[in-house]
Amino acid sequence: MTAPATIREFEERLAELAGTMPKRLRQCADFVAANQDRIAVSTVAEMAEGAGVQPSAFMRFCQIIGFSGFSEMQKLFRDSYVGGWPDYRTRLKHLRETAAGSPVALLAEFTDAGRTSLEGLLKTVEPAELEKSVGLLSEAKMIHIIGLRRAFSVATYIAYAFERMNVPAMLHGAVGGLANYQAVRPGDVVIAISFAPYTAETVAFAEQAAENDISVVGITDTVVSPLRPFSAATLSVTEVDFGAFRSLSATLGLAIALTVAVGAARNGS
Repeated sequence: MTAPATIREFEERLAELAGTMPKRLRQCADFVAANQDRIAVSTVAEMAEGAGVQPSAFMRFCQIIGFSGFSEMQKLFRDSYVGGWPDYRTRLKHLRETAAGSPVALLAEFTDAGRTSLEGLLKTVEPAELEKSVGLLSEAKMIHIIGLRRAFSVATYIAYAFERMNVPAMLHGAVGGLANYQAVRPGDVVIAISFAPYTAETVAFAEQAAENDISVVGITDTVVSPLRPFSAATLSVTEVDFGAFRSLSATLGLAIALTVAVGAARNGS
């Protein structure tokens, strides 16, 4: 198997092979999919530690993808990094060192992480997928929105925006274990939002919709996201984290663009 020549080829191969990998290598796949920005600046030991595996297992993962080893995979990402990948790690490290722990420093750190996430949004969202999403949603009889846990605020905002623009939409939740899937009818479209670690209820909702020939627009993060197989269109967004926390700056930016575009299309603008 030849090595992927581009990041796009790498992502496609990762998505193709991830489901067939044993547990340890799947850990590598999940970690790499969620942290592609770290490959260019990390050692194989650091990547292995992040994935929770031994370096030898991570090397084996690189070989299964088609590389001779970690160095060859890293070179692919370093070439892309030189082309404009933001070095957010260096900036956040500087902020931590100069004013660690203060409220002002935390504000600066999360602002910087949010800015970087927004800058990366145009790289992760495929224009064709965005156009397809708007087309599906603008023709839907009813738009059903589901996003739980961290994604709930995004789902709620989309529902609110559609309400203000007189776009028929329904927000689904999981109160009492009730998904209200019976409200979905032929001609409707589902927006499903979930990020790693993925919410089982959201994935199940999308799966049931797809099985019943209901189009799904997925808003998710990695190329191995379980939402992708059930989505007629997928909008990819990656949030830069600070510590164990991730804001929703880029995700909400995408949500605003999507809802306004759909509202404009439905109102003939």
